[in-house]
Amino acid sequence: MSTPPLAPLGVYIHWPFCKSKCPYCDFNSHVRDGIEQARWRRALLTELEHAATEAPGRRVETVFFGGGTPSLMEPETVDALIARTRQLWDTAGDVEITLEANPTSVEAANFAALAQAGVNRVSLGVQALDPAALKFLGREHSADEAIAAIATARQHFARYSFDLIYARPGQTTESWLAELEQAVALAGEHLSLYQLTIERGTRFFAERQRGAFELPGEEDAARMFELTQTRLEAAGLPAYEISNHARTGAACRHNLIYWRYQDYVGIGPGAHGRFAEGDTKRATRRTSGPENWLAQAEERGHGTAETAVVTGQDRVEEALMMGLRLAEGIDRTLFRSVAGADPVEALGEAKLAPLIAAGFLEIDRTHLKATPAGRQRLNALLERLIA
Repeated sequence: MSTPPLAPLGVYIHWPFCKSKCPYCDFNSHVRDGIEQARWRRALLTELEHAATEAPGRRVETVFFGGGTPSLMEPETVDALIARTRQLWDTAGDVEITLEANPTSVEAANFAALAQAGVNRVSLGVQALDPAALKFLGREHSADEAIAAIATARQHFARYSFDLIYARPGQTTESWLAELEQAVALAGEHLSLYQLTIERGTRFFAERQRGAFELPGEEDAARMFELTQTRLEAAGLPAYEISNHARTGAACRHNLIYWRYQDYVGIGPGAHGRFAEGDTKRATRRTSGPENWLAQAEERGHGTAETAVVTGQDRVEEALMMGLRLAEGIDRTLFRSVAGADPVEALGEAKLAPLIAAGFLEIDRTHLKATPAGRQRLNALLERLIA
């Protein structure tokens, strides 16, 4: 009798520090004059060991170093965390290990050591290829540095991606298309392209409130989105998620774990986890503040601030919010296994029929998915579905 395969698991490791805070960023990132790297390494390893008791008996398919700016971690820390992950869980032979990096020349100099530590995929926060836009976005690298970092990433990593932000103040569809053409020429197998959003609590939020800049109008932003989809598909990099484009088979497997509502653990300040416990889903959140998290990890072995059980309709809604982002939509069989219900049955014909008739949703025997028009208006679509 064969042994059933182990459930897949993603491991997210959060490094909360940056050299500077970008004016659009509302992530859990912080600037500090000095960081005790060895102390942080010990604390992250300690919480990693605690996470192995939260989600035992899994096979780690992906590891993702996010932030903050994980490329500011010492390569020894990355190496130690990867090695300990392999010891604590069964690990897939083709495990995907991603690290987010800024494309400054200083950080690119560490790429060889990070690859030696086991990182096999890097995601570069380029954000713009236009010098004026980089200055506006508060980035510390130049366009030339970004291009050089992409070349260095191509040399050291089997897989690489980079991010760009569009719908910036003063940007036109023509200027975005020119930047997109340059990005396609530099791209490997994956690109992430995000529309600039202004989040409360950021410097940009305050500046926009006082009229320091204006964003392109909704129609212009929509045209940029549609242009992005068309151009990237023609380049062999179709959207597999609202903001992410990849060649066939090259999607970020770690993010697919999130979007398919599969299991993952979160390590480090503010990191979240979701993993099955019998017929329920357990949600965890670590303490956000770096110093508070560090003290808790050292004192009690982890910095967990909150843990809760996600059941019933809440599981269905969380899985819907994630799965409808994907171009492939929601696999109804997988959805039932992770959320405990068939999505079509859980939502009901009264909610689904008008959205199907309007061209925003499609249903077949195996999948429920948002159409391209539905994904472009996903927030409004979800409001209708989970109201």
